[in-house]
Amino acid sequence: MSEELITELLKQINYPGFSRDIVSFGLIQEARFKDGQAFVKLEVSATDATLPKALKEDIETTLLKNDKIQGVEVQIIVKKSQNNNSDEGTTKEDQVLPGVKKIIAIASGKGGVGKSTMAVNLACAIERSQSDNSSDSIKVGLMDCDVYGPSVPLLIGANGQPEALGENLIAPVESFGIKVMSMGLLVDEETPVVWRGPMVMKTIQQFASNVRWGDLDLLLIDLPPGTGDAQLSLAQVMPLDGVVVVTTPQKAAVDVARRGARMFEKVNVPILGVIENMSFLMNEENNEKSYLFGQGGGPATAQALSTAFLGEIPIHQEIRMGGDHGIPIVISNPDHFASKAIAKVAEEILTIVG
Repeated sequence: MSEELITELLKQINYPGFSRDIVSFGLIQEARFKDGQAFVKLEVSATDATLPKALKEDIETTLLKNDKIQGVEVQIIVKKSQNNNSDEGTTKEDQVLPGVKKIIAIASGKGGVGKSTMAVNLACAIERSQSDNSSDSIKVGLMDCDVYGPSVPLLIGANGQPEALGENLIAPVESFGIKVMSMGLLVDEETPVVWRGPMVMKTIQQFASNVRWGDLDLLLIDLPPGTGDAQLSLAQVMPLDGVVVVTTPQKAAVDVARRGARMFEKVNVPILGVIENMSFLMNEENNEKSYLFGQGGGPATAQALSTAFLGEIPIHQEIRMGGDHGIPIVISNPDHFASKAIAKVAEEILTIVG
């Protein structure tokens, strides 16, 4: 019996709610075996108080089935949200992103629904929402976790490489008052990122622990589409305050968005609401709306997920041009009806998260 065999036994245990085991999930920090006694140390991020107990029971039951193991000691370290002031024994240094007050993920089921464009415009709209009315603006960061297709730097006009601040520490790039970190800032635009899941997980961990985000009121995280390694890693590494789901009205997008959002329910991340992007094309001469991709998909998704419908965002070439030129429409033309629609959604999100 060796540490390697203990690890192999632990691979039989799936993370609650998933078909993926706790070893590949990156939870195991230490596994030892000596004189018939097994010791396992895990580190998890969870808002569900029942999760550590469930994991402990599963580990004990699985390991004790082996005749060579007479006893099992399980130590579980819980990374707790900085917003939970009642958590005893948690210091500022122990917390993930201790200077960040709120962390919200922007997710979608399928690609091509404008999720990254929405994340960029929401970040800018939230930052501007207070700066227009007060001397103190809301400090916002934007973490691009779409490792394979990082588009945030282009969409927000972030140029240059992050500055090295010391060993294993870099500063995010700032654009339009938003602190930005993306794989697109670290590799050449012609270089593909050809990585397996563990490398994606490691990158997301580094974006959290090796980037000096400083004090932020809100960190938005742009996720890739689907329910793969990036989503699973994020739910494990960071104490998310919630997720906003982006969809388009058509049935194909709605069905996938609904299934994808269920993943966050399984890891006890609140679904804050649903945004329907590319909802309609506005005839600006007579203000008539054409519903090119159907109608009602966003509200239907919100109803199915028992969450809020945050609003409709029109399809308009000025939104696309803003992304192409690196100047989000809420910055280049804040009085545009599309910008006002995005700003309204931003206000809804701020109201929900407090």
